[in-house]
Amino acid sequence: MPRKWWYIWIAVALTTCSAGLYLLHFEIFRDANHIFIYMLGDLAFLPLEVLLVTVIVDRLLSRRDRRIAMNKLNMVIGAFFSQVGTELLRELSCFDENCMKKQEILDIDGEWTERDFIKVKSRLSSHGFDIESTNDSLDKIKLLLVGNRDFMVRLIENPLLLEHESFTDLLWAVFHLTEELENRMECCRLSDADYVHISGDMKRVYSALTLQWLSYMDHLRINYPYLFSLAMRMNPFNPEACAEFA
Repeated sequence: MPRKWWYIWIAVALTTCSAGLYLLHFEIFRDANHIFIYMLGDLAFLPLEVLLVTVIVDRLLSRRDRRIAMNKLNMVIGAFFSQVGTELLRELSCFDENCMKKQEILDIDGEWTERDFIKVKSRLSSHGFDIESTNDSLDKIKLLLVGNRDFMVRLIENPLLLEHESFTDLLWAVFHLTEELENRMECCRLSDADYVHISGDMKRVYSALTLQWLSYMDHLRINYPYLFSLAMRMNPFNPEACAEFA
């Protein structure tokens, strides 16, 4: 309420100031016709000024600010993949019943274009992200996630994440999987119901993480070719991935 009254007082003060200046002009020159000609001209230009300043200029500045914010956010996403995401994808792919098929689809190379990334995302949706949590040891994923919990907590505290809903949802899914695994003492001796439940949690993370990885790879391809080169060589879906050149 005090802020609202502040705006009202500013509006009254400015209106009074304008009226006082017009009265001063009339007292000096005694030419009301001149005053109304210029007043009408100013009012006629006002809608155009609103269009130029509020709509066009403001939109251009907002787009620029959003682009800067997204670049900073992609740095955060890059830190996530460097620390946790790439290794987590590699471990989750071991539980994927269609892992061989995804290795073929996600064999990214330097010739890929934006259209290729869009096409691959569409193909992945048709193949699905089926996970069977009994296919491998859950302890490796548990150690990875629990060991990086503090790092992920610091990530989610970043206000830039408000600009990226899909990445925020991914982090929440990862946190949930972390808690599910942490609260089970022996992940190798679970009931069938537990394995089914954890498979669902892993599938949620796996699908979101894969799509986010693809978007991040496309971002690197466009903006940071040298980082893209390393990311291709460290492809988590390639069992023979190696940073060294063959």
